[in-house]
Amino acid sequence: MTDDESPGLGLDLPQVPLPAAAPGAYRVLARKYRPQSFAELIGQDAMVTTLGNAIARGRIAHAFLLTGVRGVGKTSTARLVAKALNCIGPDGTGGPTIEPCGICEPCRAITEGRFIDVIEMDAASHTGVDDIREIIEAVRYAAVSARFKIYIIDEVHMLSKNAFNALLKTLEEPPAHVKFLFATTEVAKVPVTVLSRCQRFDLKRIPAETLAAHFAKVAAAEGVAVEPEALDVIARAAEGSARDGLSILDQAIAHGEATVTAAEVRDMLGLADRGRVRRLFVALIESDGAATLAQLDEAYNLGLDPAALMRGLMETVHSVTRVKAGAPLDVMQSTEERDAADQWAGKLGWAVLHRLWQLLLKGLQDVTIAPDPHEAAAMVLLRLVHAADLPDPAALLTRLASGEGTAVTSPSGRSAAPQPAPSAEFAPATFSAFVDQLENAGKMRLGIQLRDHAGLVDFAPGALTLRQLRPLGNDFTRELAAAATEVTGLVWTITLADTGGEPSLQEQAKTAAERDRVAVLKEPIMAALLAAFPDATFESIISKEPTHAQSR
Repeated sequence: MTDDESPGLGLDLPQVPLPAAAPGAYRVLARKYRPQSFAELIGQDAMVTTLGNAIARGRIAHAFLLTGVRGVGKTSTARLVAKALNCIGPDGTGGPTIEPCGICEPCRAITEGRFIDVIEMDAASHTGVDDIREIIEAVRYAAVSARFKIYIIDEVHMLSKNAFNALLKTLEEPPAHVKFLFATTEVAKVPVTVLSRCQRFDLKRIPAETLAAHFAKVAAAEGVAVEPEALDVIARAAEGSARDGLSILDQAIAHGEATVTAAEVRDMLGLADRGRVRRLFVALIESDGAATLAQLDEAYNLGLDPAALMRGLMETVHSVTRVKAGAPLDVMQSTEERDAADQWAGKLGWAVLHRLWQLLLKGLQDVTIAPDPHEAAAMVLLRLVHAADLPDPAALLTRLASGEGTAVTSPSGRSAAPQPAPSAEFAPATFSAFVDQLENAGKMRLGIQLRDHAGLVDFAPGALTLRQLRPLGNDFTRELAAAATEVTGLVWTITLADTGGEPSLQEQAKTAAERDRVAVLKEPIMAALLAAFPDATFESIISKEPTHAQSR
């Protein structure tokens, strides 16, 4: 069925063409350039090859499932398959072919949407079991004037559970003259029982290069001049969908002047206002809280959604990261955006970019669920302001190891407030004090592992050797070294030994407690108390003096 005809009035009734369009009536490009042969179907070569081999060898499945994102050609492919199976050639003696002639009556009738044996149904508006019962009743009758009676069901995932169940038996053992062609954008919603009865074809997103070349041909056929870069921008914006891309090209032709330029397309797609996001990003990495809030308030007053602003900042961070990794230039970006990304890529380190990405990702969630998105965005951005000025961990560790002060340069290029070099008076003198210091700083998991699962082999400020009494995990030494450096201000070397070592602090504490218990029970006053109160029990000792384990 072409786009100029109305849908069929019933499952076995011919589709009734609409009155002819007025001379010179405009058709949108997505309809005008719908593929009429497999040669015109772009980006799906693997599927076309498989279908061609199946037809040539007479191994034609009784049901096909075509899945893929919007606009990649699922419904168009289904109609082409219908033509391929029913083509009889110009002389009327041909058989099924991957290259239908387009001349015979079945080919022309299918193209014009008036072929009685090709029945299309939109499952979005025919979801019930009664609609499927009509198909079940109709498949018993042979095709009127074709080799195969073909049912094309679009958006098949919209069928109800009962409708799917009613179709199963017929779908598994249909009459030889019946073929089913299903199309869907959400194959996960199609029951496995249906999937198992179909030959499945996953139509891929069409590559941007293929789309750009196709749009260039369409523009030439329309007699419109379009800059190659503009075609690239349209192809990227289409996200693999030929239909979406043609719609954008249609809009760009109407939007532009004599020649469609990349700048006009970016402006039309709303990409030109990224300057506001760039200015906000600059304020963030320069740790300018006042400027950051001013930019946010201005964008909010102009109607910009805070969540959209967060996504724009994430796109900026992603773009800078790609440039830093040496990825090709993004045609969706203007020259100014590319220049800015180059500068930021040279200034910002990997750790800073990853930190900004994680904070923005979490911030987007906060903004989305917050009662007041504007307030939430302000808090997220202020968090980013302070995070952007934090020193790079690797640089900080290098300075600490060399004994220098921690006056470092922030990612924005400004010097952060100088910090004194770590002093030995803050370093723990014993292993037990080291564990206490970690726990007091909130590193409870590591503290528990050190107390319960490790035995001390050797300890000195900045160096620790342990023996695993229980598994500590592959990343334990790295995590402990980082945490110890953070808490004590010293660079630590953590080593695991296979032999030697003391019992764990937990075991030492138990041993000391039992020793103290025995000693207390030997005291004459305790013996007298227990004799005077036979039902009394000795529970615990509360001592003001540190135990042996605590003194280490």
